[in-house]
Amino acid sequence: MTNTPRHAPLALFVLLPVAACAPEPYDTILQGGRVLDGTGSPALEADVAIRDGLIAAVGDLDGAAAGTILDVTGLYVSPGFIDTHSHAGPGLATEELSHGEPLLAQGLTTVVVNPDGGGPVDLAAQRTELEQHGLGVNVAQLVGHGSVRRQVLSSDDRAPTDAELDEMRGLVRAAMETGAWGLSSGTFYAPGSFAENAELIELARVAAESGGIYTSHIRDESNYTIGVVAAVEEVIDVSRRTGITGVVTHIKALGPPVWGSSEAIAERIDAARAEGLPVFADQYPYLASSTGLSSALLPRWSQAGGSDALAERVADPDTRARIREAMVENLARRGGADRIQFRRFAEDPSIEGRLLSDVAAERGEDPVDTALELIIQGGPSIVSFNMSEEDLLRFMTREWTMTSSDGGLPRFGVGVPHPRSYGAFPRKIGKYVFEEGVMTLEAAIRTMTSLPADVMGIEDRGRIEEGMVADLVVFSEHLRDNATFTEPHQLSAGVVHLFVAGEAAIRDAGFTGARAGRVLVKGVGR
Repeated sequence: MTNTPRHAPLALFVLLPVAACAPEPYDTILQGGRVLDGTGSPALEADVAIRDGLIAAVGDLDGAAAGTILDVTGLYVSPGFIDTHSHAGPGLATEELSHGEPLLAQGLTTVVVNPDGGGPVDLAAQRTELEQHGLGVNVAQLVGHGSVRRQVLSSDDRAPTDAELDEMRGLVRAAMETGAWGLSSGTFYAPGSFAENAELIELARVAAESGGIYTSHIRDESNYTIGVVAAVEEVIDVSRRTGITGVVTHIKALGPPVWGSSEAIAERIDAARAEGLPVFADQYPYLASSTGLSSALLPRWSQAGGSDALAERVADPDTRARIREAMVENLARRGGADRIQFRRFAEDPSIEGRLLSDVAAERGEDPVDTALELIIQGGPSIVSFNMSEEDLLRFMTREWTMTSSDGGLPRFGVGVPHPRSYGAFPRKIGKYVFEEGVMTLEAAIRTMTSLPADVMGIEDRGRIEEGMVADLVVFSEHLRDNATFTEPHQLSAGVVHLFVAGEAAIRDAGFTGARAGRVLVKGVGR
C-alpha cells in the first residue's frame, strides 16, 4: 500500500481534465527533416514545431500534437533565404506580382530593396504601396543615395553646398526614422558617380546613428575610372570613418582587363576585417552581369544633366565623336559586342535576347554606332558576359560573402531578363554545392540566412531556434535553377514547403496563394 501525505489534495489530480495537463498543440510540425540551423553547423535530424508564427520547438517531438504534421524525412529544413540585393520592390508593389512566386520558388522569404542608390526617397509611401495588395515575402527597405542626391541636386555633376548636404542628411535621417535598414549607393551610376567619397561618408554617418548599414554598387567594377580595387577601398574607407557596416554589393571583377583582381580585393577586405572593420560583400552566382546599355557604355560626363542634355551632346558632331571614342573603350572592357545580350527594350522588342554583335551585323553597322543609336532611342537593358570563374569562386568561398540575386520580379514572358531573377539561390546550392562541391551545404546556407540577418541587423530571422520567426524553407537534394539566358522565364524547382511567419506559402511544391509577408521596419521586431 502506498502512503499518501495527510494533506495532499489527491482529489484534484483525479478530477482535472486530461486536456488541462496536456501541452498546447503546435500549429505545424516538420517531422524528421535534416535541419540546417543557418549558422554553418552540421545538419542534424530533428523536428521543428511552429506556433503563432514562431519557431516553438526544435528537437525530438515524437508524440507531440499539431494541427498539421508534415513528414519531411530526407528533406532539408533551413531558415528562409534572405536576398540582400533585390530589385523586386516595384513588382511586389503591384497586384499582379505581389505574390512574389518567382522569389518563393527560390526559397526566399525576405528581400532587401532599393539597392544601388535607387528607389524612392519617401519610404513610408513605398511601404504603403508594398502592403496594399499583401506580400508573398518580407521586404526590408534601404534609402538610396542616388535618389536623395537627385532630389536635392538633380543630375548636376558637382559637389553639394553645405546647405544642400544638410538637406541630404535630413532626407537620410528621415528615412532611417521611418525604419530603413541602411543607405545604398550606386557610385558607378549617374548621379551617384558625381559624388566624392566624402559625401558618402557624411550620409553613411547619419545611417550609422540608427545602426544602419552601407551597401554600395562600387564606383568601378573594372578599370573605367579609379579601378575596381580602389573602388572597394572606398567602401572600406566609409566603414573606417563612420563605424558603419559596409557591403560591397554584387562583388565582381568585370571584364578581361581586371580578371584575377579578386585576389587583391579579397586581401583588402581581409585586412579591413582584421583591423576590426565590419566589411562584407554579397554575390550572385553567375558569370554575367546586367545593367543598362547606357550605364555600360556611355562615359559618365555625357550623362550629366539627364537625357535631354545627353541628346544635345550627341547632336553635336565633335561631342558625339568624344562619346563614341569612350564607348569603344568601354565596349572593350565588357569583352566586345558578342558579350552583350539585349534583355528588354520596349522601343524594339525584336532585339530582345539577341547579341549586340548580331544586331549590328544585320544592320551593317559598327556595334558602337548601333549601341549609340539604341541609347538615343531610350536605351535597352542588357546582360553582359564579363566575369571569370576563378574570380567568381574566390569571392564565393570567402566567409564574408553573402548570397544575393540582383534580380527583379519580371512579368512572366515579358522581355528576356537575367536568369538570376528566377534562379540565383537554387543555382548556388544546386550547381556549386550539390554538383561541383565548391562549398558545403551548411556553409552555403549560412550565406543566405544567418550571415545576412546578422549583417543587416535582423535579429528575429535567419536561424532555426526557439523564438525566432518561422520563416522556413524545406527543400530536396534536387533544388535547381531552370532559368537560362535565352529562356529565363522558368521557376526554380526543389522547394517542397515554404513558410512565411509560420504560414505556408508553398505546400507540397505548390503555391498556396498566401501573402503572409510584410515590410520589416528596423527597430520593430516581428
